[in-house]
Amino acid sequence: MATAKRVLLAVGLLAVLAGGGYAYWRHLDAAPTLPAYVVETNGRVEAQQFDIASKVAGRVLRVLVEEGQMVEAGAVVARLDDATMQAQLRAAEAQIQEATQAVAQAQAELARASSMRQLAQTELGRTQTLAQRGYAPTEQLDQRRAALEVADATVATAEAGQRRAAATQAAAQANAAQVRTVLQDMVLTAPRAGRVLYRLVRDGEVVAAGGRVATLIDPTDVSMIVFLPADQAGKQAYGAEARLVLDPVPQYVLPATVSFVAPEAQFTPRQVETATERGNLMFRVKLRIPETLLRAHAEQVKGGVRGLAYLRLDPAQPWPDRLQVRLP
Repeated sequence: MATAKRVLLAVGLLAVLAGGGYAYWRHLDAAPTLPAYVVETNGRVEAQQFDIASKVAGRVLRVLVEEGQMVEAGAVVARLDDATMQAQLRAAEAQIQEATQAVAQAQAELARASSMRQLAQTELGRTQTLAQRGYAPTEQLDQRRAALEVADATVATAEAGQRRAAATQAAAQANAAQVRTVLQDMVLTAPRAGRVLYRLVRDGEVVAAGGRVATLIDPTDVSMIVFLPADQAGKQAYGAEARLVLDPVPQYVLPATVSFVAPEAQFTPRQVETATERGNLMFRVKLRIPETLLRAHAEQVKGGVRGLAYLRLDPAQPWPDRLQVRLP
């Protein structure tokens, strides 16, 4: 009885294996083969990354984003401690007030000197008239001329003082503007919309000038990087159509375009598998996904997703039915 059971079990197992193998063979047989002018290769989706870095050194007061968060262009990512710069701004504004008062005083001095010179010119003219008639001595005429020369020198000094006060005021204003610029730089904002990939610092940490605070990805700038041999890469034109089938969603076929072909060959990275040997030199090709499609599915955009890419060696030939665009 036990022997009979084992025989039946073995027969059943062979039947299951045979059935599974037959189903797999039928699946392969049913899947249409690709035309000779269509190339299939593996690739990985990569989103364009950009860093949020500090232009000035300082202590991080607060980081306002978390990994995975979507931020809009101009959104505040982090703030640095600006207490010292705020004190410098108050000092600079006080210098502006002092310089403004100095300018007003210099203008008053110039107005007084100009008035004294006008009076000296009038008195000299009267004395010259009297001297011509014999009613004013030569000594008095010389005194009036000397008084006008002193008045001219006083005006020149007042004008120089006014220029000096104006220059001091401009320097104080420039200093304040510089401090305000530094204060603006201590508020780190996103230059464009993106999703936070890495949060690199925590509250209270000190960053150097140029230190990165966060790394974001642009969900509207996503491409798949593939590698092709020279005979295939050479037939790819910029803007040529491509098709992508991602591993997580194989039921969809995404459109793409060739946006870059490397001018020099390089070794194929280990994470990319091709039909040729890994030691062969390959050309890196970048297939960019349309921005409109990415914007419509921004929440699903992720870097590092793997899939298959399809390119045509003859752009005049049509895409096979299995590679017609199918979107969510």
